[in-house]
Amino acid sequence: MKAYGAIEAVAAKSIADSNLGPSDFQVLEILLHKGALPVNTIGRKIMLTSGSISTAVDRLEKRELVRRDPSVDDARVTYVSLTGLGHALIQRIFSQHARRMEDVFGPLSDEERLSLEELLKKVGKHAESLGPSPGRTKIP
Repeated sequence: MKAYGAIEAVAAKSIADSNLGPSDFQVLEILLHKGALPVNTIGRKIMLTSGSISTAVDRLEKRELVRRDPSVDDARVTYVSLTGLGHALIQRIFSQHARRMEDVFGPLSDEERLSLEELLKKVGKHAESLGPSPGRTKIP
C-alpha cells in the first residue's frame, strides 16, 4: 500500500499539472486509446456513476475537447469521441504523463516489469473473483 500511495502521488501530480481533473483526464485518455465509445461504457471503464460521467462529458464538450454523436444503430446510445483539439491536447498530456510513469518504474528491468505486470494481474483477478465480503463497507 505504501508503494501504491507513492506511485499514485506521482500520477496525481502529473495529471494535476495538465490542468485537467482526474475524471476528465481519464475520459480523454480512454478515448485516445480506445476511440469513440458509448457514454455508459466510458463510465463503467473508469468507474464513474452515470451522473458523474455525464457531468464530465458535459465539461469536456463545453471546452470543445469531445463531441457526442448518436449511434446509427440504436437511438438510445450516444457515442463520445475526441475532437481535433481534444486529440491534440490528450496526446501531448498523455506523452508527458507516460514519461513520468516510466521514470517511476525506471529501477525495474524489462523482465521485472513483465513479472510485476503478470503478478498484479493475477492478484487483481483473484481479488475480483472474491468480491466484496458480506457486512464489509466499501472504503471510499
